[in-house]
Amino acid sequence: MNDPSSIFNKKAEQIAFDETHRAKIKHNIGQYEKAFEDGKLRYANLELARQRAANVKYKTLSQLDKYLVEFEINFTNNGGKLVWARHAEEAVELIVKLLKTEKVKKVVKSKSMTSEEIKLNEQLEKNGIQAVETDLGEFIVQQAGEKPYHIVTPAMHKSKEDVAALYHEKFNTAADSTPGEITAYTRQLLRDEFQLADAAITGANFLLADVGAIALTENEGNGLMSIAFPKLHIVLVGIEKILPSIDDLDLFWPLLATHGTGQVMTAYNTIVSGTESKKMVVVLLDNGRSNLLAKKRQRQALSCIRCGACLNVCPVYKNIGGHTYDTTYTGPIGAVITPHLKGMKAYKHLSFASTLCGHCTEVCPVKIPLHQMLLLNREEAVKEGLTSSGERFMMKTATQVLQSRRATDFAGSTAKSLVMKYFFSKTWGSRRTMPKLAKKSFSQLWKEKHKLQ
Repeated sequence: MNDPSSIFNKKAEQIAFDETHRAKIKHNIGQYEKAFEDGKLRYANLELARQRAANVKYKTLSQLDKYLVEFEINFTNNGGKLVWARHAEEAVELIVKLLKTEKVKKVVKSKSMTSEEIKLNEQLEKNGIQAVETDLGEFIVQQAGEKPYHIVTPAMHKSKEDVAALYHEKFNTAADSTPGEITAYTRQLLRDEFQLADAAITGANFLLADVGAIALTENEGNGLMSIAFPKLHIVLVGIEKILPSIDDLDLFWPLLATHGTGQVMTAYNTIVSGTESKKMVVVLLDNGRSNLLAKKRQRQALSCIRCGACLNVCPVYKNIGGHTYDTTYTGPIGAVITPHLKGMKAYKHLSFASTLCGHCTEVCPVKIPLHQMLLLNREEAVKEGLTSSGERFMMKTATQVLQSRRATDFAGSTAKSLVMKYFFSKTWGSRRTMPKLAKKSFSQLWKEKHKLQ
């Protein structure tokens, strides 16, 4: 079967017991955890900052139409152009048409998960347009023919030895190149790409309604380099990225930096608006976001600022990795939003792939109650009848047994063990040992202890 649930289970089975992969992720996330803990100490009151950010995002989502229109008016007045895309296909069509009109043959791209969401690179290649990723991590996974592994750190799953071997294969660099040498080589390689590109495509971390501008956050300067040379700058961004005011950045930029990488502030924070010197077009993407906005209890998930903190603390993500999800957005936030963006029927399994430990909720900079939303997704899947007949049978049987004292006390441990073996062992999985049941139930032991009939 090729359905997303089967793919997920198969990949999870393979990667969860890959000790080499586990060691790489443990090391790379460990580096983040240390930086994150140090970064949090710089806040006098982190909880207050998180609550304020949550309030701003909640207010914005409740009046999203108002702020998007305000942004469009102000951005257009600044000299930019804005187009609305209802879904991925429409966004791709608009971008390809624009690039062909401008006779673009090569684009440079700064990091954008939204472009991954609509599979933009593949569509550009099909139309004879070369897309060059300029973020180092994105460039590495592009050369490897892979998708980003993580929202913030696309190449988290690769060790420095892996990257050196990849560059040796692709560019004939020394097989033992150091990270510094690889970075220097990439920088020199991309210099020409920046100058030769006909257009730039970026995402946006935030849209600023009151000034009609985008806010771009990065650590490498590749975003600025991308938009510096070409005469055309296309911004692909989800409708949920709006902030009411430029003044909100003094709250959101530090939160994004600290929770994303542990920094006080990201190296480059840029505000860009439409200008007369070059063409700037913002493509506002819905692509299922309105479905989530319509859910009163789950719409808060659209507050996400894509810091990746929830992925870094999630025990499931740490074990099965980013590629197992087979979706653009992974980890807890991906499990919450993907069923609404791509369909509950196909992606409900993501909301069940969780321990519900709540650590994701604890670290979220905008206080999204992620573990509660996973439960809401599960409830929705059950109410829509999307569970299998086997799952429904098991839950119905378990309910009947647990509501009956006679059923829970029946026979002895041998009979109970046989029931467990033949009816539940497959669901329990081959990697876990079936629990040994006590010969007597608690109620039976209680009666014996107190000599009750």
